[in-house]
Amino acid sequence: MKTRYFLLGTSLLLISGCVSQKKLGYLNNLQPSGEPEYFPMSVPDYTIQNRDVLYITLKAMDPEGMIKDYLSGTTSSVGITASQGEGGGYLIGYNVNKFGNIILPMIDSLHVEGKTLDEIRSILQVEFNKYYKNATVDCKLLSFKFMVIGEVRSPGAYVNYSNYLTALEAVGRAGGVGDYGRRDRILVVRPVGNDTKTYRISLQDKNILTSEAYFLQPNDVIIVEPQTGKILNLNFPVISAALSLITTALLLISYVGR
Repeated sequence: MKTRYFLLGTSLLLISGCVSQKKLGYLNNLQPSGEPEYFPMSVPDYTIQNRDVLYITLKAMDPEGMIKDYLSGTTSSVGITASQGEGGGYLIGYNVNKFGNIILPMIDSLHVEGKTLDEIRSILQVEFNKYYKNATVDCKLLSFKFMVIGEVRSPGAYVNYSNYLTALEAVGRAGGVGDYGRRDRILVVRPVGNDTKTYRISLQDKNILTSEAYFLQPNDVIIVEPQTGKILNLNFPVISAALSLITTALLLISYVGR
């Protein structure tokens, strides 16, 4: 009788470590009918911080009638440098120093911290119009890095080459949530000036689509927490061997007791 209770308790323990199908899904609480749902989307305007790296181009026609980038050399050299990967991009980028400034030819020091890319582009256009006719200025952020760690298949640091990135896209870049990860408990850590702000989001809840943390910002860190049953699953071989020994011992004791 004791053996039966022991085996029953062991079975219940193992079953409790199993993962239900519902926990493996995303946005589980959308309308089951398939009817389209609409969510207000607020895309944040990222403001530049110190230690960011900007890619700035100034294209204008030179005296020979050729279009030239006066900040990064010729178009061909820019393409070669950019093709070298992330490191090549930083070689032609402009670093925002600890005072929030970038150093540019002719303009010298320009304060950009706290401004959006569009605001910086407008300021640069006005300044360079003083020196060049029919000039075109563009400004992009090179240092849009983010990190995904925890229970994902490919944790690590990534670079985003688009202006926007969602939490779902970021987790997808990291290979998706792993077998032991919790889709309903994701932590987003965001540096804001001299402070750090944290958000709790769930990839299973449709309300993530209206969350302030849905659109990531540069230097965000996403942490996917593990399931409570991970320890049991990781130690299952040891637990299985121990249970086998205990079961064998109980059977022997029961047999001898007869």
